[in-house]
Amino acid sequence: MKIANYTSIKPILFDNEQAKGVSARVMIGKNNGAENFCMRLFEVAPGGHTPKHTHAWEHEIFIHAGFGELFHAGQWHSARAGDAILIEANEEHQIRNAGSETLIFVCLIPSGVPEI
Repeated sequence: MKIANYTSIKPILFDNEQAKGVSARVMIGKNNGAENFCMRLFEVAPGGHTPKHTHAWEHEIFIHAGFGELFHAGQWHSARAGDAILIEANEEHQIRNAGSETLIFVCLIPSGVPEI
């Protein structure tokens, strides 16, 4: 068993044309001995967003705090604290902070794909 508080993990910061105001942390991954999944925590500043992208694997998201919008099938959909989201394989998606507070979400991906 391993326990770590997210604040003890140094974030990787993204602030460019593709991703604005995003910090990412690998909470549990291959360096922790996880063989099947990787758990990541993202914080998106007000006005920030992840890149619009697609990939060959599904992933699951849980919104922990804040209010955001998810791009799917050419439309934006609201998501807030407490929502769980399935992003299917090869589905174009993007997340943006649509509120005035930090949007915090946990994302699970399968092992063997880039962790960040």
